[in-house]
Amino acid sequence: MTESRHLSVSIDRPLADVYAFASDPRNLPRWAPGLGSAIEPDGDGWFVDTPQGRVGLTFAPSNAFGVLDHVVRTPTGEMVYVPVRAIADGHGTEVVFTLRRGPEMSDADLERDTALVTADLALLKELLES
Repeated sequence: MTESRHLSVSIDRPLADVYAFASDPRNLPRWAPGLGSAIEPDGDGWFVDTPQGRVGLTFAPSNAFGVLDHVVRTPTGEMVYVPVRAIADGHGTEVVFTLRRGPEMSDADLERDTALVTADLALLKELLES
């Protein structure tokens, strides 16, 4: 079993709006700028150029359940599954990102990634509520 952290943000927008924005890979650089500043399609997936190299992304197909899962293929070829959910909460939406600790991840790395994802979720909230 790996250690997981469930990081979330409440967004004062309906689920349909949050899902439509967050599920469109072209919006990813707007709310997760640390991943990369540009994203481009590649067949059934997407690529982002990052400081660590070219990263492949494959997103869950469009669905009615708020599933925003994706798989990240690192420059070394490692595949990282990233579970993300958008959940209706009254007239708003809670977005839950599950951060999993990788096998070689130090405590400092986990804290750094927690801070990065928390900042990304805050930016997602800011963009959707403005």
